[in-house]
Amino acid sequence: MRITIVRRINQAFFLALFLWFCLCATLGESFWRLRGWPVNWFLQLDPLVALGSIATTRTLYAGLLWAVVTVAITALLGRFFCGWVCPFGALHHLVGWIGSRARSVRERIEVNRYRGAQRSKYYVLLFLLVAAVGGYFFKLDSVASSSLLTGFLDPIPLVYRSVNLLLLPLADSSLRMVSASQRHYDGAWLSGALFLGALLLNLAIPRFYCRFVCPLGALFGLLGRYALWRPGKKSGKCSQCGLCNSRCEGACDPAGAIRISECVLCMNCLDTCCDNLMGYNPFRSLCGETLAPDLSKREFVTTAICAMAAVPMLRLDGRLGKNYDPALIRPPGALSEPDFLDRCIRCGQCARVCPTNVIQPATIKEGIEGLWTPALNMRAGTSGCQKECTACGKLCPTAAIRPLSLDEKLGLGSFRGDGPLRIGTAFVDRGRCLPWAMDKPCIVCQENCPVSPKAIFVKESFPEVRDGRLAVASLSGTTACLSAPVKAHRLDTGDFFIALQAGGVADRRRIVSNSGDSITFESGFSPELRASAGQKFTVQIRLQAPVVDPKRCTGCGVCEHECPVSGRRAIRVSAEGESRSRKHSLLLRA
Repeated sequence: MRITIVRRINQAFFLALFLWFCLCATLGESFWRLRGWPVNWFLQLDPLVALGSIATTRTLYAGLLWAVVTVAITALLGRFFCGWVCPFGALHHLVGWIGSRARSVRERIEVNRYRGAQRSKYYVLLFLLVAAVGGYFFKLDSVASSSLLTGFLDPIPLVYRSVNLLLLPLADSSLRMVSASQRHYDGAWLSGALFLGALLLNLAIPRFYCRFVCPLGALFGLLGRYALWRPGKKSGKCSQCGLCNSRCEGACDPAGAIRISECVLCMNCLDTCCDNLMGYNPFRSLCGETLAPDLSKREFVTTAICAMAAVPMLRLDGRLGKNYDPALIRPPGALSEPDFLDRCIRCGQCARVCPTNVIQPATIKEGIEGLWTPALNMRAGTSGCQKECTACGKLCPTAAIRPLSLDEKLGLGSFRGDGPLRIGTAFVDRGRCLPWAMDKPCIVCQENCPVSPKAIFVKESFPEVRDGRLAVASLSGTTACLSAPVKAHRLDTGDFFIALQAGGVADRRRIVSNSGDSITFESGFSPELRASAGQKFTVQIRLQAPVVDPKRCTGCGVCEHECPVSGRRAIRVSAEGESRSRKHSLLLRA
């Protein structure tokens, strides 16, 4: 069997495995749901994720030790991951092959020639790594200005994010196999534009992203430059037909002095060489090799300086200090914001596994540094953050959202002294709340509050309704005949009362039903009150105005989600009081 067929089978297998893992990142009991499947395996194999995490946190999360295996094999065989394992690379390869089918051999040779701009991916890698480690030289508000930005362009988090937030919701929009209802994600168009744009560029130049942008490919190029096994010519008698260059996926010029750092081990040169001169050998190519990427010292230094200044510049708005955005609610278990940004790779796994779809990717509103990081949108999905759910922390590959036990989240057992974990506090907007602002009965938020005892209690009042003075012609037992007509059944919802008041004494009865000219209520008034009150009948409405107890509210957002006020909810969760940061306490500290 030809080596290129083996490579295609391998690419198809790993692409299918990757898509399977994305599908399995779903809560449920079926075999294809999250039941022990290693759904983060591709992220754990990614050495750029591990290296970036080490640079920002000085530690390595245990699951990322898989990256050591990738590094070891790369040092032995070269950029095998790019050509044989990477699911994003397989998609690029497929689209590039489709775009090249109509080209002649001469046109393919021209398209696949090496371009100096291919060194740009090394500058991208340098920028991301220096931004991760170089920010420690700058401190704003006593916080080191480092940030893990690799997830923006690292192909593995990028393809995870694209599948989780775009492709699966689109595919499931009609099938409804993964989710019971349609999933929506903020700013999905931006993820889709980057993903589809990267794929469509392959129609112009095969594996465009891999050649010019991919920081992971640049890292593999550096790690594999001294690989023990490498492709190259095993004989110098070459006819210079150019067929190997016409099929080369990395533009590494196998016909001449092969550029080892650009070779993605597609093995097309071995398959197309008419003279059988190409091989995969434990020795260097007989036509010579170019090991190092062609980097300029001036460009190198300029990139490093820009990277060191980038994160401090992004944080000059004070978002990590007193100017923090209280509308930015992180998932339960999220680290403090500086530590969170040091770990989050924007893969979208937490949003994917969230059963209620409340975890959303942050948009550009949260700044470039916050783009695609997880945030809670209580209006989205089917509910707020569920009281007994800790799925997001269990799935986060870098512990930006740390794994929580149920006892810790609920404040039970050994965590009873700390109380339940809080992600924020709900506040009632009295200008929009139906009982507070419009004299309309509503206790939806209080009824749906999952905390026990409830974090929302009500203040009961009986205000007189507008035009509530009744002209009563006669009163007989529990029925009042009216002199002026009222709308039939307007007052029989159970929230309206008929009241008598005299000499500082007031009494009211619940209205059971009303017709156009009469009102029936539960029980009759005392003769003494009727005699002293005369005809002073009024209609009152029973209101139960919600009030939040901040000591019991956990910020789960169920109340905000269920609030019947459309648009801007009448009760909303804010980050004040969140457990992850004492600086965000609700009350002023002494």
